Amino acid sequence: MSNSSSESIAIPEDHGTSLWQDAWIKLSKNRLALFGLAVLITLILVSLLTPLIAPYGYEEQNLDLGATAPSLQHWLGTDIFGRDMLTRIMYGGRVSLMVGFIATAVALVIGILWGATAGFFGGRLDAVMMRIVDVLYALPFMIFIILLMVVFGRNILLLFLAIGAVEWLTMARIVRSQVMSLRNQEFVEAAHSLGLSQWTIIRRHIIPNTLGPVIVYTTLTIPSVMLLEAFLSFLGLGIQPPESSWGLLINYGVETMEEFPWLLIYPGIALSLTLFALNFLGDGLRDALDPRTSKD
Repeated sequence: MSNSSSESIAIPEDHGTSLWQDAWIKLSKNRLALFGLAVLITLILVSLLTPLIAPYGYEEQNLDLGATAPSLQHWLGTDIFGRDMLTRIMYGGRVSLMVGFIATAVALVIGILWGATAGFFGGRLDAVMMRIVDVLYALPFMIFIILLMVVFGRNILLLFLAIGAVEWLTMARIVRSQVMSLRNQEFVEAAHSLGLSQWTIIRRHIIPNTLGPVIVYTTLTIPSVMLLEAFLSFLGLGIQPPESSWGLLINYGVETMEEFPWLLIYPGIALSLTLFALNFLGDGLRDALDPRTSKD
């Protein structure tokens, strides 16, 4: 009797879930985040497939046609050279998204490693590392980028690295402040008592707990990087014709917005839609990736 009763009340096995599995469960319940993810995936797919699905060739132009309003032949109109705006926006999205993601990834790697190291070890090392950040903050980063472009030439890959190299400073400060608030927590002390190395603790316990603020700041960095690229292109140091980006198209649209407003409106909508999608997704990921939030 006792054996059968003990079998009937057996405790169910708890397999548990990983951080990423738990994050996906939380994210799937956030409609705005899913909307942002869907928009972002759509934009990325369209950018990748642009050479196959674009309605016109990128270099195709009609000087006799000139700038025309949206029509059945040209859904988003044409520019002053008779080039289809939908095609140019699709090709421009490839460059803008590439600049945004690659430059932000560079800033992310440098900022997380720098901030986590300074915040975790503290003391003199933290003081020296953050004084370096303060000095770099005081430098006019635009001049730094211009010098890099002048010395090494107008290379699009160098543009990605140069922008990423100046965008990591705020990321480092955010990560440092998060790490300093976490390094004395009980789970970190428990990891020390288990004999884990300091770098293992940083990688497995500290950095995952900083992902929330990092993800949110990342979603704000990508659009700002796109705008920075547009400004550099305006100065003649960024993307150069015949290449194009959303920022470059917006700059062209500003010059003719009174006569041909669609040249500004549609690239602006594409950039704004990307910004909103990233913000919605970032807010959802902030909640989903925070290990300190309770499971639903």
